[in-house]
Amino acid sequence: MIGSCTNGRLDDLEVAARILKGRKVAPGTRMLVFPASTRIYTQALENGTLHVLITAGAVVMNPGCGPCLGVHQGALGDEETALATTNRNFKGRMGNPKSEVYLCSPAVAAASAITGVITDPRSGGK
Repeated sequence: MIGSCTNGRLDDLEVAARILKGRKVAPGTRMLVFPASTRIYTQALENGTLHVLITAGAVVMNPGCGPCLGVHQGALGDEETALATTNRNFKGRMGNPKSEVYLCSPAVAAASAITGVITDPRSGGK
């Protein structure tokens, strides 16, 4: 998960798009993108960032809040593992105390979306 109301900056989305350009999200992996605001959403739409993310297989959600509170759009199920670029983490974050959430940078989230496992972006997503 990249973004949220506090962490969906344009540069975060652009970092992810640079890594994902010409690649695909791994089968069985969900990649959700939450631009922080309508302004960020519009800028990312106009500069082509959202096109790259969508073409790679990411799902771009409504700008603003995401599944951080565990109440909608992307809440985790039992035993699911998520990488999130949000600003906080605790047991039950993203809706389920039986899931695991790891905080990471947009680069790690994008590289990991390509491989389907936690991946160092410096490895080229391999």
